[in-house]
Amino acid sequence: MLYMIDANFKKIGLEYAKMDPEAKVVLIQDGVFTKGEDLPDGPEIYAVKEDVERRAIGKRLGDKVKLIDYGELVDLLMSNKVINFA
Repeated sequence: MLYMIDANFKKIGLEYAKMDPEAKVVLIQDGVFTKGEDLPDGPEIYAVKEDVERRAIGKRLGDKVKLIDYGELVDLLMSNKVINFA
């Protein structure tokens, strides 16, 4: 399951992702401001590179988060069931 998370619903979105052993999380828009300690350890976590660059927070995300471009986001959207918390 792919969880799309922005700032408004990040708390509930991340709680759902923590309960899903096959979760993948994509931080979008202001969701990229999510603190590293708030991110679950299990799921793969991605952030949209363009959103990170617009907010000038590159290194702040840490090692848990992989930056992806829009093409990679589309690939994830097409190959997973999606729950949108944005």
